[in-house]
Amino acid sequence: MSSITILKDKCVGCKMCANTCPFGAIEIENKKAIIKDNCTLCGSCVNVCKFNAIELKKDKVTNVDISSYTGIFVFAEHKNGIIEDVVFELLGKAKELSKDLNTKVSAIILGENLDKSCKDLIAYGADVVYCIDNPEFANYSDEKYSLAISKLIEDNKPEIVLLGATSYGRSLAPRIASKLNTGLTADCTILEIDSKEKLLQQTRPAFGGNLMATIVCPNHRPQMATVRPKIMKAMEPDYCRKGEIINCNNFNLPKCKTNVIDICQFKSESLNIEDAEIIVAVGRGIGDSNNMKLVEELAHLLNAQIGASRAAVDEGVVDYSHQIGQTGKTVSPKFYFALGISGAIQHTAGISSSDVIIAINKDPDAPIFKIANYGLVGTIEDLLPKIIKNLKEKCF
Repeated sequence: MSSITILKDKCVGCKMCANTCPFGAIEIENKKAIIKDNCTLCGSCVNVCKFNAIELKKDKVTNVDISSYTGIFVFAEHKNGIIEDVVFELLGKAKELSKDLNTKVSAIILGENLDKSCKDLIAYGADVVYCIDNPEFANYSDEKYSLAISKLIEDNKPEIVLLGATSYGRSLAPRIASKLNTGLTADCTILEIDSKEKLLQQTRPAFGGNLMATIVCPNHRPQMATVRPKIMKAMEPDYCRKGEIINCNNFNLPKCKTNVIDICQFKSESLNIEDAEIIVAVGRGIGDSNNMKLVEELAHLLNAQIGASRAAVDEGVVDYSHQIGQTGKTVSPKFYFALGISGAIQHTAGISSSDVIIAINKDPDAPIFKIANYGLVGTIEDLLPKIIKNLKEKCF
């Protein structure tokens, strides 16, 4: 593991390192430098120390034999045998990527009584399904699943591994990446194959959503990425497709420190915003509480769910459970009303799959209008009462 050490016998407490550190990760105590936890091992302090009192050791990068890796793996997350929609979406994207790589798409599924699930995976694009059908895997476990999946990946050497950016996937993916000593890009919105190098280009919002970053993993395998639900498109299922199911039931169960005793189901009375067909979302430009009453009235008339940008949530206008975007939910409704939302990348990353986007903003140059199907320039207090009045007259 990479590390940085202060050689106490050489350090004179000159403060050059502390003044140079861009992260404020060095303090001087009793005329000796102290490295704090927020050190990023950038090495800036090493270069300025005139007394050679700072020693930086970095892990040696070891390249793998990339040519020995082939194929795309998709982790098939499911609950009680019902496969999550994001899995089918990932299989659809994997089939697209496989054409550029001339390779097969495989799914990994763990659990109990998985015969139907395996057939579903093949229908949605899997050429091969690696199935561990074992009661020991009936309940999800980070530790157990990560050990089993890592072993399957080590044995079969896929060049790409995709997981859904769900609560399970976000916990599971970094564990697997760490065990395999490879890279991981989280919450990707675009996945493409570089035509020259044949690398997986993984694009995601960065720096608070102010720009899009494309990340590659050239020296390690597999290339790993998580993708949020409703970002990619699933292919139409074909239950006449032929595929291979490889039963891994003789898989040696790894020793685990944790064990799932019971799972308690919690049912919410309200509709999940991710499943809503109509969403009325508000942003920083919503204004005062009277405008929010108009929004609630519009949502009631349309039988819609209320959503919000991060700015509106941060200001306390709407609860976090309604937040949409890179740091919230990803949605794909039939109609999405963006009220007072500027259209930052961070937000639009979560609504790009909407069928119709209707935007209202007083700024005619707001970025939201670039992706909106219909746009109205004006204030919420001026336009919403007119829209509500028309709806009542013509529809009720």
